[in-house]
Amino acid sequence: MKHTISVLVENHFGVLARVSGMFSARGYNIDSLCVGETEDPSASRMTVVVHGDDRVLEQIVKQLKKMVDVIEVIDLTRESYVERELVMIKVAADAARRSEVMEIATIFRAKVVDISPDAITVEVTGSEGKIKAFIDMMRPFGIRELVRTGRIAIARSAQENGAEGES
Repeated sequence: MKHTISVLVENHFGVLARVSGMFSARGYNIDSLCVGETEDPSASRMTVVVHGDDRVLEQIVKQLKKMVDVIEVIDLTRESYVERELVMIKVAADAARRSEVMEIATIFRAKVVDISPDAITVEVTGSEGKIKAFIDMMRPFGIRELVRTGRIAIARSAQENGAEGES
């Protein structure tokens, strides 16, 4: 099972290396890891996606909570949360096929960020499923390059309703 863990850490040099090192030292693979400063410049939020059963997750959470620079650990998997991922994808698209790529991008609410005579680069945000569907639609054009952020997630406010992991 995939677990999405939100880790609030002190924004210091080396914290990312220590946290990711804890995972590798214990043999846990990280599927996705995103880190960024929060509204408080002294803290950063890590969104970590890992595979594992409840026992593995329990061990990960315990180990994270023991770390000096870790302020808070939340298993979002069991909460109602909103998730997003960003992907930029460059596909082959000459003048004859460019409008077709742009039409698909419009359907996915994607944004064209660069055009050249033989390629087009599009950015799209959304859930993992939306991102996968968009990439699948772009494959026939010929993907030249693809970069993605990995998942970021935030718990819903207590008064908000919605399905778990809904985006």
